[in-house]
Amino acid sequence: MSDRVLALAGLVQALSQVRRIADTGQANTAALSTVLDSVFRIDAESPAEVYGGRHALMPGLTLLKDYFEGRNADPQLPRLAMAVMQLERRFVRDDEMASRVHRDILALGERARADGSTHPDVMAALGTLYAETLSHLRPRVLVQGNPHYLGQASVVAEVRAALLAAVRSAVLWRQMGGSLLDFLLARGRMREAAHGALR
Repeated sequence: MSDRVLALAGLVQALSQVRRIADTGQANTAALSTVLDSVFRIDAESPAEVYGGRHALMPGLTLLKDYFEGRNADPQLPRLAMAVMQLERRFVRDDEMASRVHRDILALGERARADGSTHPDVMAALGTLYAETLSHLRPRVLVQGNPHYLGQASVVAEVRAALLAAVRSAVLWRQMGGSLLDFLLARGRMREAAHGALR
């Protein structure tokens, strides 16, 4: 459960940045960097390594703990998490799309390592990849926010890049044995796992 909760924290951390970017036009750079870096760590040996260490997931773990304790400040986050989990199921069943995404991420990896995953060009490339692949699957993940920011191409690219990172965490969550039912029904065990990871 502890490994599983790290993947779920990564998902929530990515989606919290989706919400922040859509509302304000700016991300928390450290929190966003953690989840974008995870996109390029395809062969990491553990969930903690995927995110560069458990400490990098503190924002996501805190959000997760608050949610399972009924203190979620953003009612849109659970809705987005459910939508991403459903999207992930369709994504992994589409072999051609999954191969395309894997190939493009590998090709972009050197640039991300050199310039950082939050470099505008890297995020633009990730955003384009999401737009050309996962955005065509149903159900679409609908992001609400400030129209002023969502009308800017660079902001939309950041939102899409963060959504791609959220899907990466959803894939990891499923690989660790997580399911939608865990998210919905195993609240007590998930809350305890989040508490344990925060210690």
